[in-house]
Amino acid sequence: MLHIACGNRREAVCPACSRVYKRDARQLVRAGLIGGKGVPESVAAHPCVFATLTAPSFGPVHSRRMRGKTVLPCRPRRDANARRCPHGHDISCPARHAEDDPRLGRPMCADCYDYISAVLFNAHSGDLWRRFVTYLPRCLAKLTSVSAAQLRRDLRIRYVKVAEWQARGVVHFHAVLRLDVHTGDDSVHLAPPGRYTAALFASAVGQAAALVRVTIDSPAGPVMLRFGSQIDARPIWRDTVMSSGKPLDVAAVANYIAKYVTKSVDVPGLPDQRIRYASEIGELRCSAHHKAMVRTAWDLGRTREHARYRHWAHMLGYGGHPMTKSRRYSVTFGELRQARAEHRHAERHPDGERDPWGRLLDERVVLVLKHWTYAGTGYSAADGAQLALGSAIRARAR
Repeated sequence: MLHIACGNRREAVCPACSRVYKRDARQLVRAGLIGGKGVPESVAAHPCVFATLTAPSFGPVHSRRMRGKTVLPCRPRRDANARRCPHGHDISCPARHAEDDPRLGRPMCADCYDYISAVLFNAHSGDLWRRFVTYLPRCLAKLTSVSAAQLRRDLRIRYVKVAEWQARGVVHFHAVLRLDVHTGDDSVHLAPPGRYTAALFASAVGQAAALVRVTIDSPAGPVMLRFGSQIDARPIWRDTVMSSGKPLDVAAVANYIAKYVTKSVDVPGLPDQRIRYASEIGELRCSAHHKAMVRTAWDLGRTREHARYRHWAHMLGYGGHPMTKSRRYSVTFGELRQARAEHRHAERHPDGERDPWGRLLDERVVLVLKHWTYAGTGYSAADGAQLALGSAIRARAR
């Protein structure tokens, strides 16, 4: 019997494997910002922008608003006429929510909330990002008074992005974008001319995100999707300060992005696997808001043409990978895993690996085992699983 690591990136499923995945993600982002892992250190002089692209509003929800370190009231309304929605519900909230308040992200009126657009935004957020990447060179060319064709011949935009679920169950993107000179050689990274500053690049990012529009022909009719108005794009320098008061440097960006790589939908009660039958939705122990999003995704996938909505109903419609990057941003996960495997092999066998008779093993000779049987995942007995869960609970309590 051969025991191997599961390799699951989710922290809720396997903390050990998720830690390795998070460290790899941190190194991947850092290599694209300051070099290393095969990327030259000259990339540190390239214009880089840290951007956050959020989703638009689909209805009033409870939120935690901050002004510095002060928590502001959620939705204060002095006018009595503005406190009622068309369905007669009070949509004002004077409470100052804590970070663990279960009301965060819940709509104040479920009838006013546009669940169809929210699910479609999750499902087609990748299309919005691709349209954004198309518009970004055009906006940058307009700001620098050159043609879009000339800019594409001279420059290339490299990026890495991560998807994060908000409390309302909608994804938004955090991205690192870098500007390179197009050389045709992957091993050569040259800085663009001086007129392409990081501040100018950040302005182009904001303009491109505001222009993105995608019309989806959904089962409920045509729906136009766009990014929200809260677009944050700022250069990555040590003198740039985030809303938390900390400097926006390379280490902060790498840690921030790696933190969300190992997380999924942070909603208690949602299943980790796909929903097979409609009866499973009624048995979910999540909130009514997230259950409504799951049911909306299930209803949108009634036809075979739109079956993808049902496939990702347990993810609230989002079926993309949590982290994606352009081809030449930096090193890949596969290269990092290969380097780690070679390092461990050299540590265990500094003089070369030998067989039981003391002969050096020839890597060109491969022993093929054709008969393997899948034994299972996790614990084979229910008692062992209960003991492991109890031990984990006690460890967290300590």
